Amino acid sequence: MSDNYNILLVSLGCDKNTVDSEEMLGLLRERGYNLTDNDAEADIAIVNTCCFIKDAAEESINTIFELAELKNNRLKYLIVTGCIAERYKAEARAEMPEVDAFIGTSAIDEIADVVDKLVGRNLNALQRGLNTVSDDSAISACEPLDDNSPDAFKSLDHLPVFTSNRVLTGTVFSEYLKIAEGCDKRCTYCAIPSFRGRYRSIPKEILIRQAQYLAGQGVKELILVAQETTCYGIDKYGKKCLHELIHELSEIDGIEWIRLLYCYPEEIYDELIEEMAANPKVCHYIDMPLQHTESDILRRMGRRLDREDIINIVGKLRERIPDIAIRTTFITGFPGETEDDHQNLMALIDELEFDRVGVFTYSAEEGTPAASFSDQIEESVKERYRDEIMSLQQEISYDKNQSFVGKSIDVIIEGYLPDEDVYAARSYRDAPDVDGYVFVKCDYEPVSGTILKAKINSASEYDLIGEVED
Repeated sequence: MSDNYNILLVSLGCDKNTVDSEEMLGLLRERGYNLTDNDAEADIAIVNTCCFIKDAAEESINTIFELAELKNNRLKYLIVTGCIAERYKAEARAEMPEVDAFIGTSAIDEIADVVDKLVGRNLNALQRGLNTVSDDSAISACEPLDDNSPDAFKSLDHLPVFTSNRVLTGTVFSEYLKIAEGCDKRCTYCAIPSFRGRYRSIPKEILIRQAQYLAGQGVKELILVAQETTCYGIDKYGKKCLHELIHELSEIDGIEWIRLLYCYPEEIYDELIEEMAANPKVCHYIDMPLQHTESDILRRMGRRLDREDIINIVGKLRERIPDIAIRTTFITGFPGETEDDHQNLMALIDELEFDRVGVFTYSAEEGTPAASFSDQIEESVKERYRDEIMSLQQEISYDKNQSFVGKSIDVIIEGYLPDEDVYAARSYRDAPDVDGYVFVKCDYEPVSGTILKAKINSASEYDLIGEVED
């Protein structure tokens, strides 16, 4: 029986992977399997992998081999899902004989059938095979390795849609809602479309049902994610309708904050800005990956905007939403980037004063056009560029935070830090894991997830310090 098997799932990479992992756990729980977070108790281990950049791929591979060593003890089966399985399907099977099954990015909704097949359950799944055309007309992405192969792959046109209730593994009051899969941008530095497929919006009615379930579990903050959230609906409904989705989500009882991540600047449109400005449940926060500001570099990156476009969209956002917190990311050391390009980027960062900035050194990803560019940059130069931007951003962030001293803002309580006798919280300006905190004193014990008013008394480069108001 399936309830004799304990399943461990290790989720690596981005928040979108986290959603996929929680959805897979929901399918497995529904099928009757036990779930565990203790590798010593696991009969079956699943690694949901990431290979966005080289470091992520190395972490995934190391985790796979670490878990494979547990096969000398209790572990019976090891399954690899996600990006590594899809991107390197042939190589992975040849080089990782310890792995019992691989599941591609578009076939993760087959996870329970794959496990059933491995443990000898569900004869229907055994008889039909897992690499054949399914009822939704998804086409196999590769031929079965043999008649008994447990591997599952589907066409990258297939959109895995989950109807089981996902298993929440993070903070119960704040959860990600993945609204689309894949990407159509084809940036020259990025391999994601090759193993995630084209852009596919998840039907609105499915997202509303998922959000209602999350609200019923105590979720107060919905964080909308996709490879690109701003294009939501264009493939399915013939127009951008992220603003409509946000409005419907805001009508769900229990949802108090809605946060937007991964909004490509060239796709931000007036109706979306208006919904953000007018809807009190939408955080005045936007994550808007720019990657650079110089038009020539942006063109070589395959981005669909230039320096003036960036200035215009930042101005439009701040004109309509004066208190908006803008987070962005930059890539340093992209092939052909000159010292002048870097200095011009620094100058525009200084001028526009983004609230949050993340900086990554360029990584030449296998199979991408940029990896073949002849004018690659030395690692030491990439790192210098990165460090100089982060030093500048520290000064900007410090000044921004100082402007909140003496003000009162809403914060969501995350937990208690006994050594400091303070509560860690986040404001509308702070997305989980990537931004700062608001550390607050409180005369009573607020429940995590409670949204309270806090007065800010002091500030550092990244964090605010204050106290909960009565």
